[in-house]
Amino acid sequence: MKKLFALVLAALMLCSAAALADNIKMDKLTFEFVPSKDADVIITGTKNLPDLVKAEMAKQGYDIGEVEITVGTKYEATGEAMAAGAIDVGWLPGGTYAIFSQDKEVDVILTATRAGLSNDSTDPWTWNGDENKTLPTDQQVTFYRSLIYATPSEYGKQLAAKVNAHEALTWEDLSKATWAVASTSSSAGYVYPTMWLMKNYDGRKLTDIQADGGNLIQLGYGDAFAQAAAEQVDIVCCYADGRRDYEAAWMLPIGEQDATGKQGMGRSDSIWNEMNVIGVTEGIYNDTVAITTAKPDVYNPQFIAALQNSLINIINTDEGKEIFSVYSHTGYAVATDSDYDGARLALTAVQ
Repeated sequence: MKKLFALVLAALMLCSAAALADNIKMDKLTFEFVPSKDADVIITGTKNLPDLVKAEMAKQGYDIGEVEITVGTKYEATGEAMAAGAIDVGWLPGGTYAIFSQDKEVDVILTATRAGLSNDSTDPWTWNGDENKTLPTDQQVTFYRSLIYATPSEYGKQLAAKVNAHEALTWEDLSKATWAVASTSSSAGYVYPTMWLMKNYDGRKLTDIQADGGNLIQLGYGDAFAQAAAEQVDIVCCYADGRRDYEAAWMLPIGEQDATGKQGMGRSDSIWNEMNVIGVTEGIYNDTVAITTAKPDVYNPQFIAALQNSLINIINTDEGKEIFSVYSHTGYAVATDSDYDGARLALTAVQ
């Protein structure tokens, strides 16, 4: 029996070695995340991802020498790098994907799912105050909303007081403010807030704010919340669980860091009381995992299926969930380009 067991074990080892020998060899696979969170937070949060990807891809028939992770300087920079074939795989918001998929420079392979929130109301005042603190739920959703937040600046407080009294904001109210917005292809930070304005203010857009005397400042979300805490901007456009991401840092002393590396912002009251929602957008289809179409070694059905399986398997582990929590992703589902037709329509409307 011992001899038989040894023979079986040797045979299994030979089969395993033969299978690995048959794997397709790839020197390097490049991943890039867009800067919807601070770059150092993303890099720290995803530091174990390369080893997990290499292990899973080996099971799928690919031996990858190196998995490199970078963070783009802005959303469009990641799309441009993918279009040029400099980046193989990118985590793109729907709006950015809509731009770069128009000419088939990138293609979607996965859509993120995430935990739904305890509030999905379109009435902005229902989101405000500690008593209405937004909490995650167990329900998995394929969409999220953008919120337009009034900051604790003097003028931001005036806007918030009006909304919390159930009074409608006028275009004059909004056009006098200083707005912190994200990249023009950011769904939550620009595209859908523009659509909210168009729907409620006779087709006016974010670009009309500046034309009518207000101010637009393009910032990453981390910088936008920091500027809000410093009372340098009046309005911030951000995804609906943005306050959850910056809750701890909001009241930490300046110079300290929260558990994820975010810098303290030095406020003395909670973010739920000080960052008041004054507008709620339509639902936004979740972020993509997209792939460049410029490189035949990755843009082919065999590799795409292997990567889809690998990322789904990784996020279904506790370690994987922890890694992708940096983007609030809790699962991945196989996607097709037509899923983002709505995002392209939104982009067209904004343009």
